[in-house]
Amino acid sequence: MTFPASASMHCLHCDKPIKGRVDKKFCDDWCRNAYNNKLNSVTSTPVVRNINSILKRNRRILKSVLSPEKETARISKRRLIETGFNFDYLTHLVTTPKGQVYLFCYEYGYLPLENDFYLIVARNRYREESI
Repeated sequence: MTFPASASMHCLHCDKPIKGRVDKKFCDDWCRNAYNNKLNSVTSTPVVRNINSILKRNRRILKSVLSPEKETARISKRRLIETGFNFDYLTHLVTTPKGQVYLFCYEYGYLPLENDFYLIVARNRYREESI
């Protein structure tokens, strides 16, 4: 069912009158995409893009250390650095009931071990199981 355009129904991007559903916000897909792209570009400054890029690379490196059949792996700090891992950026910390602090990049984490080695783990955030 369509409704006639009223004074209060205008496209959020181009401000043209909208015909159609009463909850419609845009006159077409182009305006919807343009509005959302503009909205996202304002919050995505070069600093934010650079940090996100580093975090994604760190996640990709941690993921590559784990094989599908293993839930954990050990790797040296030197090897992580050689692959481009940046220890200055992470998304969150998880402290286990035993007091161990895992550093995470999204769902992949690492625990510092002795002799500059790290234990790499994957955590499914939808499970309530501890690491």
